[in-house]
Amino acid sequence: MLKDRGNIKWTSLMLPEHVEQLKKVWKEDERVTKGVLAEDEAMEIDFKLKRAFNDDLTVQVKYHNGFDYSYTDMKLLSVDRNHRTLKGIDHQSKESITIKLDDVFNVQIM
Repeated sequence: MLKDRGNIKWTSLMLPEHVEQLKKVWKEDERVTKGVLAEDEAMEIDFKLKRAFNDDLTVQVKYHNGFDYSYTDMKLLSVDRNHRTLKGIDHQSKESITIKLDDVFNVQIM
């Protein structure tokens, strides 16, 4: 029985640029589509964001980053409903982070 390794066996014969292009194509195949929130879930997220902002609490935000879902722990600085953004300070790196409200999928108060 012959075991075929697919594209792996050919990468040793390819230029590095071609290998990188193949990796990009494979990453596109792994893309996760962004789900749609129900109205009650959106209201719950809104309530948690208001509470965390008013009480100066740290939250864990699950958001869609374009390819997959990411998590970040952050202190909220502002929730801008006009520009639909969430701004805060990342808990680990202490850097400023901005997330689109439309990409937020879940919020947990820490």
